[in-house]
Order: sequence, then structure tokens, then C-alpha cells
Amino acid sequence: MVGYKHPCRYCDQFVPAQARVCPFCGKMNPVDEWRCPQCRNPVEKGWVACSHCGLHLKIACPTCGEETFLGDYCETCDARLLAVCPHRKCGVEQPLGRTTCVKCAKPL
Repeated sequence: MVGYKHPCRYCDQFVPAQARVCPFCGKMNPVDEWRCPQCRNPVEKGWVACSHCGLHLKIACPTCGEETFLGDYCETCDARLLAVCPHRKCGVEQPLGRTTCVKCAKPL
């Protein structure tokens, strides 16, 4: 393995820099920066809105209903924050907060 390892943002174990899933806690996106689901600019946990497009970054978790940062997982119940495209032939999972599907571009 080449390069430095980085701490997983969820469990603090050191994982490879290019890891898509933490091998210790199993959560997705353990080291990449968070990005706005609408404009894809970097955002930081704790921000209320995206500094580029203004998208509100606090949402109600669809599982527990508590307010949480629009990241990968709910801060309260740890549920994955995903939307599924409702169109029959698509069904792609994607981050919450978008108004159109990342694959078929139809309204969510």
C-alpha cells in the first residue's frame, strides 16, 4: 500500500486514502470531503447552507425525523441518508437534497 492513511470520519481508525468504505466500521465515504448534493462544491459539517449555491444543509432524517447535517449518515440514528429515484427504469440511489436524479435527470 502506497501513501499515508487517513482517520475514518466515523470511527477514527486509519484507512487508505482512497477508501470508499471503512474496513473497520463499514461506513461509506470515510475520508473524502463532503460535497453539496446540488452543486458538488465542498461543504463542512456544521454549515447551515452551501457557500456556493445556498442549498440548506440541515434536513429532517427520513428514518427518525431528527434534524441532521446533510452528510452520508444521520447524526442521531446513524441511518444512511439516501434518496431513490422513483422512476421505474432508473431507481438509482443518490444523496438527499437534489431536485433531479443524477442518472436520468427526472424530478425526484
